[in-house]
Amino acid sequence: MRSKALPPARAQGHIVPFLEAAALFAALCIFARTAALMLAAAITAPLPMAETLFWLGRQSAQEQPASSVQVEAAPDSTPEAAASFLPQAVQALTGNIEDYLVPLLGEEARPADAGTVIEKNYPQGSGEKYIPCGAGSIKNNTRQTAADIAAEIQDPLPFGVEKDSPDPQILIMHTHASEAFTPAGRDLYPASDTCRTEDTNYNIVHVGDVLANTLASAGLQVLHDRTIYDYPSYTGSYNRSGAAVQEYLNQYPSLRIVIDLHRDALCSDSVVYKTVAELPDAACSQVMLLVGTNASGLYHPYWEENLRLAVYLQDAVNAAHPTLMRPITLVNERYNQHLTRGSLIIEVGSSGNTLQEAIRAVRLFGESAGPALARLVQ
Repeated sequence: MRSKALPPARAQGHIVPFLEAAALFAALCIFARTAALMLAAAITAPLPMAETLFWLGRQSAQEQPASSVQVEAAPDSTPEAAASFLPQAVQALTGNIEDYLVPLLGEEARPADAGTVIEKNYPQGSGEKYIPCGAGSIKNNTRQTAADIAAEIQDPLPFGVEKDSPDPQILIMHTHASEAFTPAGRDLYPASDTCRTEDTNYNIVHVGDVLANTLASAGLQVLHDRTIYDYPSYTGSYNRSGAAVQEYLNQYPSLRIVIDLHRDALCSDSVVYKTVAELPDAACSQVMLLVGTNASGLYHPYWEENLRLAVYLQDAVNAAHPTLMRPITLVNERYNQHLTRGSLIIEVGSSGNTLQEAIRAVRLFGESAGPALARLVQ
């Protein structure tokens, strides 16, 4: 028998259901594949983050001492454990954290109550309150007349020092030894108050070490008293340091100069000033000499001699570094300077400066002041 061909209408009736079924199957396959990919992405998405967290933890562990590594090495860690570990890892990293986290920039990086830091160079002054002297000036905050002060500084120094003497000639001490600087870089410390610490590696005592070594390299015999007189009580610190200076003078009659080394505090409720010497090669704070008088009514027969010494040293430093020195400040209070004819307060930087900026400033000061003092041959 010969088969008969189906009419066109009947052939189309058989093909259409087949095509519809094929299209439905293809749509189901596409949907199933898409759903599978979305589910896989949802499951595996945390893995890169967890892997990064574990890497940060490993980097942190490699950079910390063994005792820290033992605490941080957590076996069978999970992404949840890594997420809880993140704050420790972030705190432990010392560099390049900006490669992994969004850094805080500018004022966002400072505590809300820290105040804005403003860099400022304090030049030698002119005007009613300033008295010119050599290449520098004196800021007169006393009731002494400008004419009397100008006349006093013309007289010669009443003492000399002997280079390469076997006996101590200079005493460096710190009435407020806990004064510290703005933490920066590796110079971080346990603070006892704002910009204060008893850690002598980071407070003004460290700056005193640098000054003592610099003056000694000029052939001067230096004693450095590293005692903290403003702890545990800030009140009475000048009484304690004054008694100590008197004991040193009794023990070492050869002492001619007493330097009370401080860090200044230049700030208001919302602003902290950072003193800046205009030097081309490195950041550097400024230095100020402070001289007390008898204007408060207290006994002080030597303030004129102390002022002459300050002018002598300021001239020597200004000759080498014209922007390093702030104007000498003359005040009513005596600050234990009645004990010798060569007593000074030296303020290195301010609370807005870093320790390294203060160290550079005091080294430059000592490199000029040391030879100048050695020229005062007795």
